[in-house]
Amino acid sequence: MKKPGSFIDYSLYLVADAEYASGRDLVPLIEGAVKGGVTIVQIRGKGLPFGDFLDLARRVKAVLKPRRVPLLINDRVDIALACGAAGVHLGQEDMPPALARKMLARNTIIGNSVNTLQEAREAERQGADYIGLGPIFATTTKATGLPALGPEGLRTVREKVRIPIVAIGGITPRNARAVREAGADGIAVVSSILGSQDARKAARELKKAFGA
Repeated sequence: MKKPGSFIDYSLYLVADAEYASGRDLVPLIEGAVKGGVTIVQIRGKGLPFGDFLDLARRVKAVLKPRRVPLLINDRVDIALACGAAGVHLGQEDMPPALARKMLARNTIIGNSVNTLQEAREAERQGADYIGLGPIFATTTKATGLPALGPEGLRTVREKVRIPIVAIGGITPRNARAVREAGADGIAVVSSILGSQDARKAARELKKAFGA
């Protein structure tokens, strides 16, 4: 039986966080980005009360469902269950993928953020469907304090794991192709789309640059 995530197009992965939307409503931005070529959406709701986060998730899901674009929830397994999301994305300090798998339906997609080969191998061992590897390049979007891996670091991980790799961190149309050539199955972006004046155009340019 194939893993749930093996059927997903990870090529242009939008991490949608209202914090980076410059005060604009996140839902129309996501809709525009999907029209421009975004293939999967993860929403973050750090600090949002349960009810507000759930409302946002349901609104986003309503936009994505007709286009068959999967919705993932960052960190919050409870929100993913409540809104019927396609999956969750977990950080190193969140619930382990193996435990989340016990709580979620068999076909739920589970992603895991990693920065090292050891973390990547552990995510695969625990049953993650894909890994979010980064930062690939230096970025100011999220201050992690982690070292930038560069395309070479990505290539090293690609050689050792079999599950899909979504690269994140400082990815722009200028370096997206190099990321694909290093072995990424997709690129994850935040500010490159949410910080633009035209989310649809930004997504289209990134998709073309990645070559998917």
